[in-house]
Amino acid sequence: MKQNKVFQLLLFLCIPLLLWGQKPAEIGLISDNDLYTSFRNDRYYTNGIEFYYRYSGNTQKENVGKKITEFRLGQYMYNPQSPNAEEIKYNDRPFAGYLFAEVGINTFYKSEDVLKINFQLGIVGKESLAEDLQEQLHKLFGYPPVKGWENQIPTTLGLQASVFYSHKIFKNRFNKKVDFHFQADAFVGTIFTGITAGPMMRISLNRTLLPIYNSSLHGAAVNTDKTQYKQQRELYLYANPNINWQIYDATIEGSLFNKDAPVTYPLLPFRFNAEVGIKYRINHWNLSYSFNYRGKELSNNVIEGYYYGSIALGYLL
Repeated sequence: MKQNKVFQLLLFLCIPLLLWGQKPAEIGLISDNDLYTSFRNDRYYTNGIEFYYRYSGNTQKENVGKKITEFRLGQYMYNPQSPNAEEIKYNDRPFAGYLFAEVGINTFYKSEDVLKINFQLGIVGKESLAEDLQEQLHKLFGYPPVKGWENQIPTTLGLQASVFYSHKIFKNRFNKKVDFHFQADAFVGTIFTGITAGPMMRISLNRTLLPIYNSSLHGAAVNTDKTQYKQQRELYLYANPNINWQIYDATIEGSLFNKDAPVTYPLLPFRFNAEVGIKYRINHWNLSYSFNYRGKELSNNVIEGYYYGSIALGYLL
């Protein structure tokens, strides 16, 4: 039965490939793990995986450089600090998994502003298959089993919507090798509700920066003219410090609709986050690595800020 559920979810990702296979598109994988930064750091947001497919459509508006439709299938996994947390007193953060499917419309303006609107359908709880995946991964790599999943956040349906907006600043002063943007992400739903905002900077390491509507930064590398893939190369660093206002998080506070979770904690409303990374694009390939820091997210005497690495691999069809 578990294998059938996984097959059905993967089928969701294949549908757009069958329907829009002839359009300019990109497929890719994003893998998050705290082990990508340290073999000793294994806690809290411990693993994430996303598969995506995005394709470029036609736009009739003069101020729009590109409009891209995107589909995602992903899973996030959360653990306490201790891998042996059978007793609730050792759960300084609840066990939780979140499995979701997402569809979004991304508009890239010629002014280099970006607007993304996304919708998610997902589930928290045993049906997220996070416990099963972690068990298999630990067996595969010879790690000891994680104990305490019986305390995980129980089944909660996820309905999410989000709006992301990025605005280029200092347009007349920085363009060729360095540019600056201010971006904000507002999200609301039955799993996560909050706002994240902060500046973002790109620093080119080889040539003039591509405009945002052609760059891999926010997923705009797809081109209707496929010959451009050999001409448009990128190698740049980027940094995005930001403030996250947490309003609600079901993976920490439990469901909005019941109080069945054996372990929950109150959120800390504000926390500092940061992402620093490098992106490289050549021909049909998109590669990136980022170091991500997340500030203390909930209130108890044990938990602290944490960090993880993210690796992404994309291929332009």
